[in-house]
Amino acid sequence: MPHLDLDSPAREGADGPSDGFRLYYEVHGPTPGAGAATPVLLAHGAGGNAMSWWQQVPALADRYPVITFDHRAFGRSPDIEEGPGRIAFGSDVRQLLDHLGVERVHFVGHSMGGRTAFGLLSRDPGRIVSLTYSGTNGGCVDDRYRELKASLEADGTLAGSLLKRALAEGYAEANPEMRHLYMRIRSINPSRPSDFLKPTGRLVNYRGSTAQRLVDTGLPILWIVGSEDRVVHPDLIRISHELTPGSRFHVIEGAGHSGYFERPEEWNRVVRGFLDDAEEALHA
Repeated sequence: MPHLDLDSPAREGADGPSDGFRLYYEVHGPTPGAGAATPVLLAHGAGGNAMSWWQQVPALADRYPVITFDHRAFGRSPDIEEGPGRIAFGSDVRQLLDHLGVERVHFVGHSMGGRTAFGLLSRDPGRIVSLTYSGTNGGCVDDRYRELKASLEADGTLAGSLLKRALAEGYAEANPEMRHLYMRIRSINPSRPSDFLKPTGRLVNYRGSTAQRLVDTGLPILWIVGSEDRVVHPDLIRISHELTPGSRFHVIEGAGHSGYFERPEEWNRVVRGFLDDAEEALHA
């Protein structure tokens, strides 16, 4: 199976062997390189891994090289002991693209994967051709966003464990076989501390935003979210959209946080249309 030995951020670019971390990845569709469309990089959320994209790869790989991977500490990419965890996401992806000889990608990040997108953007902005933020704000917030989120938390809209909020209410009962698959995909992830994704250090009380940075890039951006998302409510993502003039915004009716899994036909259609437009603009 394809694994890549990587250095952790403190060792990136150092001479000698890696520190023992191995990143799992897959490449589907056309071989990246001359004559092929710009590759699409799919970055999964905290409840998933590369297998989560089983309904997306076939919908994209007829035209695009599609790269999937297991984030560090997820799936088949267990972190090393005392490893850097989530702070290495951007660095890991950068090294993966270097390994594959891929200069630029359409970056599609779901939920936690939005952090990885900005991690790569911060380190190597020229690497990204377009950004799709699925069920994530990508750090693009303001005081309006913070106030609305606080209100939604206070009234119970965003209450409950992440697992309970991952799918729209009633989806599991109506689709028990899909819910079973969703849970089986999640089950291959190694155990992690419950606070794995919580801010640490100077980020605990951070009130900044990625909004201006995203606007300044001039990149095509798509915000896509489920109408029943109780992890990042669609009204919140609408604010992220408004903070990035010229971006696209799409709500998938009836979908919860995992719209790519619950309503794959619509999710695939919208994202594929956005990617095709961004690809055409790139070569115009």
